[in-house]
Amino acid sequence: MEQILRIFLPTYFVVYFGIAFVAKSLIVAKRIGKNPIVLPKDDSAYGLIGLYFKLTMILMFAYVLLYSFAPALYNIFLPIKQLETLTIKYLGLGFLSFALIWTIIAQGNMKNSWRIGIDKETKTELITTGLFGLSRNPIFFGMIISLVGILLTTPNELTGVFYYLVMY
Repeated sequence: MEQILRIFLPTYFVVYFGIAFVAKSLIVAKRIGKNPIVLPKDDSAYGLIGLYFKLTMILMFAYVLLYSFAPALYNIFLPIKQLETLTIKYLGLGFLSFALIWTIIAQGNMKNSWRIGIDKETKTELITTGLFGLSRNPIFFGMIISLVGILLTTPNELTGVFYYLVMY
């Protein structure tokens, strides 16, 4: 299972963020004629949250790469031995798969209203159908589920910190 995870996790991370953020940003930008990533780059609270989000994503990617290409370092992240069972790892893979599908569907529901951040210049319609009929922010929910998946596939203190940072 560890060998599968060492291949699956970096591939998943690239596919998830490639589809969920890069591809969707390019598609929406082409349709609306402007960049849909509208996170501020100032020292406001909103700008700081955006910075923390970016740093957390970069650190998670670095962690996945270390896990995959330097497996001997895994023990320095303080593994949670009680969660290191095959059943829990498969459950984590299920969460990751669910999160990818959920996020893609949610982004499809948003169509051209999709943004990263709050666009104060362009007003878009409020989406209340599809997954937005179940959750006010299903894309963020998908990201939380993917974090749970990473925590369950590689249960350790660091993945617990990633989960905590995004949740709180």
